[in-house]
Amino acid sequence: MPFKETGIEGLKIFEPRVFEDDRGYFFESFNAKVFEDAGITEGFVQDNRARSTFGVLRGLHYQTGEYAQAKLVTVLEGVVLDVVVDLRPDSVTYGQSYSVSLSFENRLQLYIPRGFAHGYVVLSETAEFFYKCDNFYSKAHEGGLLYNDPQLKIDWRIELDQVILSEKDKVHPTFGNHVPAL
Repeated sequence: MPFKETGIEGLKIFEPRVFEDDRGYFFESFNAKVFEDAGITEGFVQDNRARSTFGVLRGLHYQTGEYAQAKLVTVLEGVVLDVVVDLRPDSVTYGQSYSVSLSFENRLQLYIPRGFAHGYVVLSETAEFFYKCDNFYSKAHEGGLLYNDPQLKIDWRIELDQVILSEKDKVHPTFGNHVPAL
């Protein structure tokens, strides 16, 4: 099975089998049957891409209520540190974060079920980030957590004075001052 468990229920790393030779490479990045066999049955409805430069940090974002989203994320170029925080109140890992390096070279994908805040920081000169969502975006249902929340203690593997943020991401609440309606 090409999935690795992360220690957080439902959060899985997909490691595709890559076929490489002197012509290049080929791999199957998504197959609904393979994902179904691993218990991932969401029907993805939207694909998104973002290109960013070194130090750009996007997150930590989530969608609430009927607009909550599961995601399948990967990197098409460069390297990012991908981070999630479990916001499922009934989960034994509620409030815990998990991070993984995603890159063009390792071709890993992270499956993020509904109920998580998600973000990433670019660690290479540039990176192109790609992700599938099982639900459509709704501005009225978006939320976020402060990326440098001392309670979460996330090691972004970059000096925080090098981080480039949107205005919105600078003012998210901390985990302790936040009660999402997921």
